[in-house]
Amino acid sequence: MNWHIRPIEARDDAAMARIIRAVMPEFGACGSGFAINDPEVDWMSRAYAEPRHAYFVVERDGEVIGGGGIAPLVGGDPSVCELRKMYFLPEARGLGAGTAMMSICLEAARAAGFRQCYLETLTGMDAAMRLYERSGFTRIDASMGATGHGGCNTFYLLEL
Repeated sequence: MNWHIRPIEARDDAAMARIIRAVMPEFGACGSGFAINDPEVDWMSRAYAEPRHAYFVVERDGEVIGGGGIAPLVGGDPSVCELRKMYFLPEARGLGAGTAMMSICLEAARAAGFRQCYLETLTGMDAAMRLYERSGFTRIDASMGATGHGGCNTFYLLEL
């Protein structure tokens, strides 16, 4: 394994913004209603420094190649967190980093006292959906909370 996962730092903000802006259009997730337009994309380290927030990056050879995190579900029950902004460059896929990242994010969610983890995704993100299902997430029929991501059309929930 020539990669590792660590908490995000301010020096990672530009790299994560580039990754998010490169990966989302690959799956048609651009335009209004998608996380690519969230203001926090440019300052992820600050956004996830808040209480009950956590964000991690995957680093290989000193380069950030992906990330993922959790935060309270906006407009939702305080016992529910959202898996947020989990994106990997093509060279980070298939290495086991997604499974490792999921485990670290869910550990952080449990440590922060959340009882459920929610996520939104998009038809066509098949590898991501397989990861979610392998991790124990169950597909639900409708969105939860008020994420502002109306472009997402597939929703999952996990009992922590």
